[in-house]
Amino acid sequence: MIITCQKCSSRLQVDETKIPPQPFTIRCPKCNSKVESGHPGTEESTTAVGNSATSENPLLDQPTPAPLFELQQDGGMISSGASATERLVALLSGLINPQPSAGRGASKVRPAWDPRKALVCVPEENRELIARDLTENGYQVFVANDTRQAVDRMRENELDVVILDSRFDPVEQGVIFVTREVNILRPAQRRRLFFVLLSPSLRTMDAHTAFLNNVNAIINVNELEELPKLLERRIREYNELYREFNSVLGVSAL
Repeated sequence: MIITCQKCSSRLQVDETKIPPQPFTIRCPKCNSKVESGHPGTEESTTAVGNSATSENPLLDQPTPAPLFELQQDGGMISSGASATERLVALLSGLINPQPSAGRGASKVRPAWDPRKALVCVPEENRELIARDLTENGYQVFVANDTRQAVDRMRENELDVVILDSRFDPVEQGVIFVTREVNILRPAQRRRLFFVLLSPSLRTMDAHTAFLNNVNAIINVNELEELPKLLERRIREYNELYREFNSVLGVSAL
């Protein structure tokens, strides 16, 4: 649940599983003011912040997931990742010429019409560079401008890769909320998500530091131009690690 502070307009995320059955009060961490609310199950409580009506201060905002990144080329728009036509052609080709069944211990190959879906949560100065590089390498890229867009996209789509910069949206505590969304995934879901941390201070591909930060890979921001290559290499190693596991489950590699 997203609650908007009436005083400073900050968006506060409240765990719905911990909401009491009676009206409750929370304190805004930004301006330290109290925000009162009724029970979200009643019509009155879901339409008010303090003493104001919903039409003026909505408690429950509509989801605003991170938008799909699109490239500008020769004055036209090119969608991120494979186009709908390309995916249809690849799908029909797979039906007409099916791949031979994989033997025991072999991972299924990811179909060409299903590009990896990546969510980019980084400061504004690096968004276009990262999104463009990933798009040109066949990814379907979503770019979050703030924490709200990042969290809503993570809850709406089954993503393959999440790239999070340690400086992302500090006002709304972006790193904390994005990391939380990853940490609450069930083990089966977490294994299907490759989580990358961008840092101005940590060393690229430091496996020990990545483990301590509960991420799959660390990339220093000074090496962003090499991000697609580094990401591809690390995901290949990750797929090899889970090759037998994916084969038993009958799922494709990331």
